[in-house]
Amino acid sequence: MKIYLNKAGENWIVDRFYSEWNDFNSSTTSNFIFNSDIIWLIAPWTWRKINKNNLSRKKVVCTIHHIDESKFDEKQKKEFYERDKYVDFYHVISEKTFKQLVKLTDKKIFEIPFWVNQNIWFQLDNKTALRKKYNIDKNSFLVGSFQRDTEGHDLKSPKLSKGPDQFLKIVRKLCDEKKDLTVLLSGKRRQYLISELNNFKIPFYYLEMTDHKTLNELYNILDLYIVASRVEGGPQSILEAAATKTPLISTNVGIAEKILNSSSIYNMENFMEAEPDIEYSYSNVKKYFVPEAFKSFYDMFEFVSEN
Repeated sequence: MKIYLNKAGENWIVDRFYSEWNDFNSSTTSNFIFNSDIIWLIAPWTWRKINKNNLSRKKVVCTIHHIDESKFDEKQKKEFYERDKYVDFYHVISEKTFKQLVKLTDKKIFEIPFWVNQNIWFQLDNKTALRKKYNIDKNSFLVGSFQRDTEGHDLKSPKLSKGPDQFLKIVRKLCDEKKDLTVLLSGKRRQYLISELNNFKIPFYYLEMTDHKTLNELYNILDLYIVASRVEGGPQSILEAAATKTPLISTNVGIAEKILNSSSIYNMENFMEAEPDIEYSYSNVKKYFVPEAFKSFYDMFEFVSEN
């Protein structure tokens, strides 16, 4: 059984999944579609780059990372059903996406969260030295957010699915209790939050694009990581923060319930009551460490191959 993965080519999380799968599973992976038995559309938005004859001749598994129903208009529905003609099986990351997808298709859906590479994401003990390395005050209460928050069409409107407005509301409230609060941002398209943090005179640091080693260090200097999203597939930051033993609270999105203690999951009425539980999160995230986490994917592809 040989599996071909399509590329995202966006320097995004899916590109990392693509590389890690190939690195750990070279014996079952083909870089050439004609040698493959199964096509894995891990980046479904690039599916049109694959010859339709290949899609028709081979088994096709399509990953749906998340569905933002507020943006799932007629154009997106048309695109979904056009691609669906070539899909044999679906893969989703969370139960929430499963419940959305089952309304759109009667094809078999596998629910399997993505893995997290503990060789990249791990706890470091030298927090004070790391803060000095990045010129960050050792006494500040550092709150992190490492995912995009701004729409790409104008680079100023909030990407509401990611909840930057909610993140801002939480940070402003925390400022009443933590006078030394500082925000640490990383990643592309942070224009909305940067503008709002400046408006409210909340101090922040911004490291736009970082490599994995740097990002792992940034997790390790945080006092709190906040996931404030309204819609998510993962997000992968929950797994990464859990693996690095970073204090974490999250809205009830994606895989949050699989990783976090219920006391760490909040809504916008009770967010000040949310409490990180580092050890609880770490004990759960270990189930998604490589290479053990690949077994569920092997089982999925074995089923696909035989049916």
